[in-house]
Order: sequence, then structure tokens, then C-alpha cells
Amino acid sequence: MSAELGLGTYRVRDAGHAARTALAAGGQWIDTAPNYGHGSVHQALAPVLAEHPAAKVATKTGFHPGGRHSLAPGDVRAQTEESLSVLGRADLVFVHNPEHHGHDRQQLQHGIREAFAVLEEFAHAGRIGRYGVATWNGFTSGAFTVAELTALAREAAGSADHHLGAVQMPVSIVMYDALARALDGGGPFVEAHDAGLTTFGSAPLHGGELMELMTPELVNLIQPGAAPSAAAFQVVGACPALDVVLTPARTLQRWEDAREALTKPIPIGRLRTVLDVLSAD
Repeated sequence: MSAELGLGTYRVRDAGHAARTALAAGGQWIDTAPNYGHGSVHQALAPVLAEHPAAKVATKTGFHPGGRHSLAPGDVRAQTEESLSVLGRADLVFVHNPEHHGHDRQQLQHGIREAFAVLEEFAHAGRIGRYGVATWNGFTSGAFTVAELTALAREAAGSADHHLGAVQMPVSIVMYDALARALDGGGPFVEAHDAGLTTFGSAPLHGGELMELMTPELVNLIQPGAAPSAAAFQVVGACPALDVVLTPARTLQRWEDAREALTKPIPIGRLRTVLDVLSAD
């Protein structure tokens, strides 16, 4: 079963239009954050979410105005309240890049636990669905593991009945560590999936920079005759234990192209060859 496609709104121009396009094309997930567009993305999405009550929305907490990062309980609570007041709802609230909280492992775990405790309060009150962790390099740098996050969630909830429900991390031919580990039956995607968490893959085109790296030789190795963007999505689509792939596609054509590519992942054997070539460069 291939991963489903969701809309990622980081650096997306006209997020409202992109969301309407994605939802009209059958997309279910919209991923955003209060700091995207200095708050303008939340504002743009609000009327779209009101028009589509079945759409699922994931937002974040961690980055605050001016680029400040904080997992302090008061900041997490205030930011989540503000997000709910603008968006109207949140099926998921990701703790955003918690690795920024500090390099001291004990301090980091304390910050994550405190943030989880606040989000547990929101979940118990029925004001959010679940919470999770969205990270750029927290897993690959060894800042934390899936097992550690679930343990912190149990501590925050005071029982095994916690609301930690998802993880999000980059996956592409640029950032392929988690993909390579998943092919071998391990790593954060597999561990999260086995723990019952929904797995989100972000930045499949690496913020658009990937297209410059997709040489004709690399595209031909992935899928002869494919468009570069389609080849990139075919690599991501082959990642085991990946539930949702977030794309910034703003047009219906780009959305449909990405979704079709996800349904036609490259064979695992060929993917291993591609990763071997990439790791040798």
C-alpha cells in the first residue's frame, strides 16, 4: 500500500489556494505551523478548513515570533491556544524541531516531556486529536529515539494511555538516512510505525533544491523516461512504513503527478542501487 499525499505549507505561496486544490483532488492532510509565513499561512487556511470540516490539519508548536524557539509549558499552551483560535481545530499538534531546545540530553528530554504534558491536557479536553514530533534531524543526529519519545509520552500522561500519535521527518534522495534504515527493517519510520504512530515524510523535493541535483543520469537510474520530480517521488514512495508524504504542490497537475508517482514506487532492488550511488558521491 502506497503512502498517501498530503499538503505541506512551508514556503507555499497562496496556501489557501493550494489547500483547496489538494482537498478537491482528494487529499486529506494539511500540514502547517504558526510560524509559516510569519503567521499568514494559518490565516489563509482558516476559511478553507471551515469549508471542509472533514479535512485533517496538523500544526506545530515550538517556533515563536522573531524566530525564538521555546518548549516552555506557558509558551506551548499559549501558542496552541492561538493556533486553535485561528484554525478552529487541530487533529495533530507537532512539537516542532525539539532538538533546538538544547544539546544537553537531560534538558532536552525534560523540555519534550513538559511540552507533551501540556498537549496531553489539550487532548484529554478533546481540544486536539493527538500530538507528535516534527523534526529535521533529531532522529538522525541521535538527539532522541522513538522509544524515548514514547516513554516521555507515558510519563507526561501518567500512564500508557497517552496521545502521542505521529512523527514527521524529511525523506528524499538528499536526506535518505531514515529511508535506507527502513529498507533494512529499522530506523525511526519502522520503529514509529511498529509503535502505532502515523509517519509523515516531509521535504520530498528538499525545498525545491532537489531539482538541481536530479541529473539525467540519476533520473535514468531511478526510472528511465521519468520527469525529475516524478522520479524523486518514486524514490520516496518506496520507503517502508511511511504513511503520509507532504508536498508543497500548488497546482492540480503537480498534485496529480506526485500522487501518481507515489503509487508507482521503484523496485527495492533498484532503490538500493540508487542509494549506493548517492552514498558513493
